[in-house]
Amino acid sequence: MSTASIKGPPVTGYSLAFASPLAAFFVLFFLAPLLLLIAISFYTTPELKAVGPDQYVKIATDGFTLPVLFDTLWLGVQTTLLCLVLGYALAWSYVRSPGPMQKVLMLIIVMPLLTSVVVRTFAWVVILGRQGIVNSVLLELGWIEGPVKLLYTRGGLIVALANVQLPLMALPLITALQKLDPNLEDASSALGASALRTFVKITLPLTLPGILAGCLLTFAASITAFISQSLIGGGQMLFMPMYIYQQASSLQNWPFAAAISLVFLVAVMACVTLFNYLGRLSRGQVGN
Repeated sequence: MSTASIKGPPVTGYSLAFASPLAAFFVLFFLAPLLLLIAISFYTTPELKAVGPDQYVKIATDGFTLPVLFDTLWLGVQTTLLCLVLGYALAWSYVRSPGPMQKVLMLIIVMPLLTSVVVRTFAWVVILGRQGIVNSVLLELGWIEGPVKLLYTRGGLIVALANVQLPLMALPLITALQKLDPNLEDASSALGASALRTFVKITLPLTLPGILAGCLLTFAASITAFISQSLIGGGQMLFMPMYIYQQASSLQNWPFAAAISLVFLVAVMACVTLFNYLGRLSRGQVGN
């Protein structure tokens, strides 16, 4: 019997109708609200009576919205860089630790994900307050003469956001470091390379996919962290999530809120696309 006459089973015997519930869910809860948001953004007045591109013209010319957008993206970059430094050190310690210690470290890494972000944010309010833990310790040590303003500052917000988003950076890095062949580092050391040169030339390039994955998750979560930005940043700093909330809830300006939401969405998607492009490049370099 020739092999050509042998017919194997079909690749899939399932009908596409089985995907219809998922498709309906996607259309109902994602596509339809997005289309409604786009439609609302083209109304020129809060009363939704006239149609035109006025809201987008206002965004481009008011001199306020775009700086808030760029400042929000810059906040995400700062938080991501801090998480990358702390997360890489934490992932490196995890991979180099013995089995029992790894279980303890993994519990420490995952534990924040099991705690409400509201609780963690309020904890940082207590820690960074004028009578908080940090100021109390510094006063006891005699390093400062009076309480230092840590709450409602950009530095305090970045630290709080980094604490909240650190697991999103550490977990992909742990996965990337665990996939490394330890023989590569041994070979590099045997050839006379220093520990720093081995890290720069071998470890860092081979873990680029994990770095980019962690940066993508951390960046996206940081710039949309409404609760942390509101509580730690206070009213002295304005970022896109709070700006959208003010326009929609306080001012009832739904068209403008919809427009800046879509602009924010496009900016985030552009950053995500950039991260994905860099990820493909890194995989290509590793493959070569």
